[in-house]
Amino acid sequence: MNHRPEPPVLRDAETFRSAGHRLIDRMADFLAGVDQLPVSTSSAPHELARRFSAPLPRTPRPEGEVWDAVWEQVVGDSIHLQSPMYMGHQVAPPLPHAALADALVSLLNQSVAVWEMSPTGTLVEAQVVRWLLQLLGYPASGDGTLCSGGSAANLTALLAAREACFPGSWAAGVANTPELARAAILVSPHAHYCVERAVGMMGLGNDAMVMVPERDGRMDPEALAALVPALRKDGRIPFAVAATAGSTATGLFDPLEEIANVTRREGLWLHVDGAHGASFLLSDRLRHHLRGIEHADSVAWDPHKMMWMPISTGAVFVREHRHLDAALQQSAPYLFHPRAGEARSLDTGRRTLQCSRRFDALKLWVCLQHHGADFFGQLLETTAAATESLYRKLEARADWEPAHRPESNILCFRHLTPAVRAADPATQDAFQAALRERYNASGEGWMTTTVLGGRRVLRVTLMNPETGDEHLERMLDGVERVGREV
Repeated sequence: MNHRPEPPVLRDAETFRSAGHRLIDRMADFLAGVDQLPVSTSSAPHELARRFSAPLPRTPRPEGEVWDAVWEQVVGDSIHLQSPMYMGHQVAPPLPHAALADALVSLLNQSVAVWEMSPTGTLVEAQVVRWLLQLLGYPASGDGTLCSGGSAANLTALLAAREACFPGSWAAGVANTPELARAAILVSPHAHYCVERAVGMMGLGNDAMVMVPERDGRMDPEALAALVPALRKDGRIPFAVAATAGSTATGLFDPLEEIANVTRREGLWLHVDGAHGASFLLSDRLRHHLRGIEHADSVAWDPHKMMWMPISTGAVFVREHRHLDAALQQSAPYLFHPRAGEARSLDTGRRTLQCSRRFDALKLWVCLQHHGADFFGQLLETTAAATESLYRKLEARADWEPAHRPESNILCFRHLTPAVRAADPATQDAFQAALRERYNASGEGWMTTTVLGGRRVLRVTLMNPETGDEHLERMLDGVERVGREV
């Protein structure tokens, strides 16, 4: 006789309650004391890897021991985004209620690609999308969907552009759409690498991506206007322009209104990669940088950047929902079912790359309701003001050289002591790289680096609204001290 084994207990509410309370207390203590912690680790990857070299565990281990190990082995050497001295990449210290909502999202585990798997979650996302469409100034015919981030958003938008401009290309394929061999997408000189990746994934080839000359670190609309007829004269088919609103390197905004004038006149699709900068629509003082975005045919937007959401909370929007419907065409009767009275399916999986999709809209829905949209505008203005303050400090100090005037919360600059300034360009560039490496390893702060105009520069992104003048002074003093050591 077969004996059915006792199933493991998965739904132990009391264990969940007690372990959860302990973890929340620990997380709260972490937030309270993060200013006293090193911003990041000084350990090399191979040193950290030794902690995680044990074989697959086969037997149980007390939960307390496991969580202690998490705290000691994982949290301690993480990058602490909540520190005001973190000035690195565009990753946000998430709002507390967003983090709590994220935990509930994991517990509910709704799959929002299909309405029947997330009957309320799908509608929460639809409401969030309507709110963001309103900020974009899009008509009632607009639509959007959340996705994993800017890479998925940009790819989805450009797929929509391809199908709109080359109807039937999804079904026929690139090989059977000969016009696509001559297709061209004109891109901002500071476009994120995921735009080039999207062009490659669409089967157009790197040659399809045509760089528009820049003016003061932004796409030059006059150069764009001259480039379009020149491409056509050469037998190419320009069909889309991918502008940038808040470039990754500098945070500068392409002149969207002037670019939109060109795309309307030439009949081109206008896509705006606003992954970083679209959130500035929430600020009365800063939204002028986005003037003209309402004319874009599609927009990428990452609330997990400048709306302080946990990763991942990306989004893509189109002015006309039919283009999003056509971007990805598939038949999946095991998932998507027509429902009586539905003019258009609620199943967002029809319009996104992902089938398995978290209920990421909940954290944004909770925080917009709790804090109100104006709160996000205040956070944005605080970080932008701190970045402008840093620019003024760089101008006032000897041996510092800002690379541009900031428009958002990103600023690039160089530290050049008299001896380094007198050295050759390669030495100056190596000095910037060494400054960044040693400063980050000190644990005192954290910044990034990039290349502008062929020269190595230091780069900060002020993601933490708590970063104030005293933290900026500490950063500058710390880099100067490291510079003397180098």
